[in-house]
Amino acid sequence: MKTRPLGRTGLDVTVFCLGSMTWGTQNTEEEGHGQIERAIEAGINFIDTAEMYPVNPIRAETVGLTEQIIGNWFEKSGRRDELILATKHSGAGSFARDGAPITAKSIPEAIEGSLKRLKTDVIDLYQFHWPNRGSYHFRKMWNYDPSSQNAAYTQQHMEDCLGTLQKMVDQGKIKHFGLSNETAWGTTKWVQHAEAGKGPRVASIQNEYSLLARYYDTDLAEACVNEDVGLLSYTTLAAGLLTGKYQKGQIPEGSRMAINGDLGGRKTERVFDAVDAYQTLADKYGLSLTQMSLAWARDRPGMCSVIIGATTMDQLEEVLCAHDLELPAELLTEIDEVHKQHPLPF
Repeated sequence: MKTRPLGRTGLDVTVFCLGSMTWGTQNTEEEGHGQIERAIEAGINFIDTAEMYPVNPIRAETVGLTEQIIGNWFEKSGRRDELILATKHSGAGSFARDGAPITAKSIPEAIEGSLKRLKTDVIDLYQFHWPNRGSYHFRKMWNYDPSSQNAAYTQQHMEDCLGTLQKMVDQGKIKHFGLSNETAWGTTKWVQHAEAGKGPRVASIQNEYSLLARYYDTDLAEACVNEDVGLLSYTTLAAGLLTGKYQKGQIPEGSRMAINGDLGGRKTERVFDAVDAYQTLADKYGLSLTQMSLAWARDRPGMCSVIIGATTMDQLEEVLCAHDLELPAELLTEIDEVHKQHPLPF
């Protein structure tokens, strides 16, 4: 499987990264382990998780279970060295650590918890799941107002956290640092403070990105490309919308929509028309909508790795087949035209 540099870390990660957020709710431990082994067999060297996982639904009693499932696989298989491991420190308001925000004090505690559950000595990429100050993500872009922020406070927070992260690097507990659900301004400031010697440089940013959610394509893409911060895209199939399985009122049993009715705010009046338009394109070119969506994302400017997820092995096989799919230039032009007709449907 093709690889790309993870920022300036010196690590090369595969263009597909195995996501794990359903392991412990929609998937059993055995199924999670099966997915890891199939992904490695397919050439994937990169796996992503978070201290708050699993989701669908998110519950206090399941926090940390996904990391534990991965850790159990490392322990029983002895194959920790075959994967570049990424996990995340939750921002304010999660079920993890009683909803505590990210602080210089919380970082060591969160890292120790993840290391214990993952049964490993080191985390290759340690990410902040979302900023304390909030952001435009999670369907908040429609009313997000940054005017009450205190820039000096935010930047001091960045410096303090970078200092602690550097200590964690020096102690060998983490190797590299990444962001998630960040903004162009926030990403640039994290980079600037690192370059001023305050701590490790940002390697990546994990943000939602798909045919239906192209927020990254505006100012954030320019910031990341110029600062060598690689995009790790999540929900690249728009919570299953871009598989087509929810069209015409369908709600498959056990699916995410069956569990989380509005797909975290992604189920809107306009979204199904947008999916229909992309399905028409896929049909025109004889492609699976799922595979077209993933292949398109894989080759976008600034993309480092597309995080893939599945709840069945058949779904994982279909996703893996998108790795070698090359989309013709004519299709890419038509995709952009559909985007203009159906911008930001959620």
